[in-house]
Amino acid sequence: MTPDVVQVKALRDFSLEAVFANGERRRFDMKPYISYPAFSPLAETNCFLKAHVANGTVVWTDEIDLSPDTLYLRGVPL
Repeated sequence: MTPDVVQVKALRDFSLEAVFANGERRRFDMKPYISYPAFSPLAETNCFLKAHVANGTVVWTDEIDLSPDTLYLRGVPL
């Protein structure tokens, strides 16, 4: 089981820097995902920059979130 996200910072280049409950930090590139319909609203920079943590997951709106598994397993360790 991957650890929960405890902190996230959205960057202008459409990447995320996440801190996990185990203390690890990872960077995740969201650019390839923005073209998917579920994430397309995030193409607007102001929307993307509103990323925050709720219940161990990165969320933007009630309908858009990103699994901590994806962030952890596909993110690049910092």
